[in-house]
Amino acid sequence: MPAKNALARVQELIVTPDMHERKRLMFERSDAFVALPGGIGTLEELVEQLTWQQLGRHSKPILLANIDGFWNPLLALLAHMRATQFIRPNLAVENSQGGAGPGYLPSLRAAAARAPEVQSRWVEIVKRL
Repeated sequence: MPAKNALARVQELIVTPDMHERKRLMFERSDAFVALPGGIGTLEELVEQLTWQQLGRHSKPILLANIDGFWNPLLALLAHMRATQFIRPNLAVENSQGGAGPGYLPSLRAAAARAPEVQSRWVEIVKRL
């Protein structure tokens, strides 16, 4: 039985017992991460991927779809954290920004080109978008 708040028209629905399992599967099955505007869960998933990237667990592209400036407060916070040296220069937090709709695709293509672990099949798909 689908989850209560699940989308009705999706290609694949994966129901997990908890957020830890959800994030593990999301990480294992993803070649890149695109954070659309969202709530606390979206923020938590995004920050975990930024943290894992900073710790060297992956180099997958992370894109903030900064629609209508939604992520500007987070970007300001990250800049503040860098300025106050809570994010040290040798521990980069890498992300790309893109606009709404197809406007984010050039940023995603560029990020994918810099990520050595992104599979070539995915890079080819992104090039066609």
